[in-house]
Formats: sequence, structure tokens, C-alpha cells
Amino acid sequence: MTSTPARKAGTARPDSVRLNPVTEAPWVRWLLTGIALAFLALFLVVPLVAVFWQALSKGIGFYFESIADPDALTAIKLTLITAAIAVPLNLAFGLAASWAIAKFEFRGKALLTTLIDLPFSVSPVISGLIYVLLFGAQGWLGPWLADHDVQIIFAVPGIVLATIFVTFPFVARELIPLMQAQGTDEEEAAHVLGASGWQMFRRVTLPNIRWGLLYGVILCNARAMGEFGAVSVVSGHIRGQTDTMPLHVEILYNEYNFAAAFAVASLLALLALVTLGLKLLAERHLSAELRDTDDVPAYAGPPAAQGVTGESGTAHAQHAPNAPKAQHAGALRQSFQQGEL
Repeated sequence: MTSTPARKAGTARPDSVRLNPVTEAPWVRWLLTGIALAFLALFLVVPLVAVFWQALSKGIGFYFESIADPDALTAIKLTLITAAIAVPLNLAFGLAASWAIAKFEFRGKALLTTLIDLPFSVSPVISGLIYVLLFGAQGWLGPWLADHDVQIIFAVPGIVLATIFVTFPFVARELIPLMQAQGTDEEEAAHVLGASGWQMFRRVTLPNIRWGLLYGVILCNARAMGEFGAVSVVSGHIRGQTDTMPLHVEILYNEYNFAAAFAVASLLALLALVTLGLKLLAERHLSAELRDTDDVPAYAGPPAAQGVTGESGTAHAQHAPNAPKAQHAGALRQSFQQGEL
């Protein structure tokens, strides 16, 4: 019986005989996969199917009648109006805050970052209560608002304010890590070439963050349409006036009108499915951009240096960094020379 000679130290194992990093037995992998699929089916698929099953339990005609009900249409309209106001405002704030935090150093930067995370640590119900204490009839500003015939609580402005508060971290929190990973080299190159702040943002920063921006807007919009806690406190549950879709579903359910409640809830479920699809698309492109940021190929250096060393551009490229950024700087320089920026 002969023994296999020991592999010499420092000799790399050929690709054909590399060990499989997954060392668990096949039955263990199948068991873990089965548990994960069962969990998803029990807590995700079954409830989703139950929503549509209950929504259509009295027939397709009753389903559309429930959605076409005047109170339901008012709730849908108010939900869309609230999202149409809150999402663009959060978009503007998220862009400004993330650009300032990721690209510049200034006093109070840590405080701004902490304030952005504040809605994540405060219960939505508490945030709604804060607005009641500020703008309610017995609140700090309540008497002044009443004297000037301005109503915020139990009206659309209060619903919009509460929605803005609970959703404003989403855009900023998606953009800040992306901008920090991309660095400031391209903006600095554009500044050296004479670009203004708006030109740097429009032609350099914005194209690099477009998918991360879309990802944040998708999450912000989904939360704005599905928010319940904060909106429930400031709306007053005035049927046909200040009820959003989640609040209208609660009212119908409490009245034991289950089919109508699930019919309106199915619209929110459809919104969740559409959001999931857009989220996966944005995640795919965002991951690709992050990989491009991390895997920066080498830069061959200026032609003069290549001539002195006598090395070819390919050989010299193994020791010099940041080729794409240098190439982009050259493209920026050409754009400025042609007057495109």
C-alpha cells in the first residue's frame, strides 16, 4: 500500500481539486432550506393569499363595489395626496442631507446624522402625539392657530406632517453609504475644472446615485402609503374626510364588514408586490454600482511616465490606482472645454 506524498508547503491547490467550502451533509442543507421555505410560506405567502381570498369571498362584483364606495375612494385619494406631498419633500431633504454628510466636513455633522435616525427610534404613535401637543386645540400653538382659522390636527396638514416625519430617513439612509463609498474624487476633479456646485451635482453626483435614489424613494413611498400609527393619532378618524387606506381598512374591519376591509387591503397588498419588484430591480443595479466602486482597475499613469520607464501601459498599470476616476476626469475636462457643462 503506497501513501500519497505530502503536498509541498506553499504549493497552491489546483482549481480542480479545491475543497467545497460547504461542508454540511446534503440532508442538513435540505433541512435548512425547507425550514426557510416553510417560514416564508407560513408568514408571507399564506397571509398574502388570505387577503385576496377574503377580498373575493363575495364575488368580483362586491369587490369592485367595495373599492368604488365613496368613503373608500376618499381614503385612496387622501393616501395618494399624502404620498405625493411627503415623498418629494423627503426626496429633496434626503438628497441635500446625504450630499452634505458624505461630501463635506462641517460642524454639527454628527448631530445631523443623529437627527436623521430619530424617527427610527421613536414610536410612530408618540410622533403623532407630539404633533397633537404642538398643534392641537390645547397644544402650544393651538390657540394661535384657532385665532387664525388654521387647522392642522384632524385635517390633511396633520396627516402630511406625521407622514413626513416617519418617512424622511429612508432616502437619506440609502444615499449616505453609497456616496461615502464613491468618495469625492470625481467632484474634486470637476471643481478643479471650473464646475459650479449645481454642475457637479447634476453631471457628476446625481448619475452615480440614481439607483440608490430610486431605492430610497420606493421605500419612502411604500411607508407613506402604509403608515398607520402616526396618522391614526392626528387624523381623528373622520370617515370620508381624514381616513387613509389603512385607517379605512380598520374601520371596515371593526364594523365586521370583512370582505370590504380585505378588498381595500388588497390594494395595499398589490402596492407591496409592486414595491417589492421595483426594490429588487433597484437593489440589482445598486449592487452593480457598489461592485464597480470597490473593484477599481489600475491606472497606467501619464504617457510621460511611461516613456521614461520604458514600460508599456499594460505592464505599468499593475501599480497605479483609480483608472476610471482619472478617465472620468479627462471626460469632464473635455466637456468643460466644449462648453457642455
